[in-house]
Amino acid sequence: MSNDNTAQQVEPRRKERRGFASMSPEKQREIASKGGRAAHVKGSAHEWTSEEARAAGRKGGRASRGGRGRLPEGGSAD
Repeated sequence: MSNDNTAQQVEPRRKERRGFASMSPEKQREIASKGGRAAHVKGSAHEWTSEEARAAGRKGGRASRGGRGRLPEGGSAD
């Protein structure tokens, strides 16, 4: 019995883009914008306070390890 799989090879299937992924970036932005506006009209949208925004910015800066949030050589995370 040989270990030849050539007869059993299957072509890899290419995934088709569906939904948002199939739309142009402009169309995605347009639809997302409509959703954001609707949430504000409904009153269910989150409105950031300046303190929440500052905290989120600090957290993102630390996570990216870029800029001033970079760890020194040999340093460890918080």
